[in-house]
Amino acid sequence: MSKNTVPKKVLNQLITFMAPYEQAVDELKLKLKGIKYGFQKSGRYSPIEFVVGRVKKLDSLLKKAAEKEIDFTQDTWAERLDKEITDIAGLRVVCRYIDDVLEVQQLLLEREDITVHDIKDYLSHPKDSGYRSIHMICSYTVYHGSVKRTLFCEIQIRTLGMNFWATNEHELRYKYAGNIPQDVLQQLNEASTITNQLDVLMNSLRQEILTPAPLDNSLEERLEEIFSLYVKQDYESAGVLYREHVSGFESAFQDNPKFKMISDLLGKRFGG
Repeated sequence: MSKNTVPKKVLNQLITFMAPYEQAVDELKLKLKGIKYGFQKSGRYSPIEFVVGRVKKLDSLLKKAAEKEIDFTQDTWAERLDKEITDIAGLRVVCRYIDDVLEVQQLLLEREDITVHDIKDYLSHPKDSGYRSIHMICSYTVYHGSVKRTLFCEIQIRTLGMNFWATNEHELRYKYAGNIPQDVLQQLNEASTITNQLDVLMNSLRQEILTPAPLDNSLEERLEEIFSLYVKQDYESAGVLYREHVSGFESAFQDNPKFKMISDLLGKRFGG
C-alpha cells in the first residue's frame, strides 16, 4: 500500500491521528530520561545510557497496515490501527551492560503509568540474524487536548553493542532492499556472536568496574596529619605532604563526607 492508493481525505486525517502518538513519544522520552537523572542526582550509577524515540513514518505505517489488511475506505481504519499496530510509537533505551538491560526491564514493569502487555526476549532467544534486544509492548495514556487516549507503544532495551550491531544491520537491509547477500548475512551473524561475547565479558567485569576502590586507611591518616599541620598554620609542610601523598587521589574520599570536606579544603589551598 502506498500514499497514492489511500484517499486524500484519509491522508489528511492520518496527520491528526498520529499527533497523540508523537505526544506519547515525547512524554515517555522525558520519563525514561527522568529515571537516568534520578539515579545520577542521588549519586548512583544509572542503568540507562541514553534514550531515543520516534513515531513510525507514514510509508512504514501504510506498509504495516497493508499486511494487516486494514481498509482505509472503511470507517474503522483508525480503530484498527490503534489496536493492531503496536509499534506506531517506539522508544529505545540503550544501556552499558546486559544486567542494566534486565534492570531497566524490571523498572518499567514496576511503573504505574506504563502497562506492559507482552515481552519478547531476544537476549535469551536471538533472532536467526543474530539480533538481540528486549522488546516490551506497553500501553500509555496521554491527555491530548481534552481527549484521553491510551495508546500502544514499543520499548526496546539494548546494550551499546547490540545497538551498534542493529544499526548497521538496519542500514544493510535498507541498502539491499531487504535482500542482503548470503555472505554478508554470514558476516553479520559472526559480528553478532563477537558482540555478544564482548557484552558477556564486560558484564562479568561490571561489578569490578563500578565498585569504587577501597579507601586506604593510611591515606586517611595522612590526610588527617596534613590537616593538623594546616590548622597549626604550618602551610609549607602541609603543602609538601599534600602534593606528595594526596594529590591525584582525591576521588578516594568521595564516599566519606568528613574526609571529602577536608580534601576539598586542602585541595583548594595546595592543589594544582
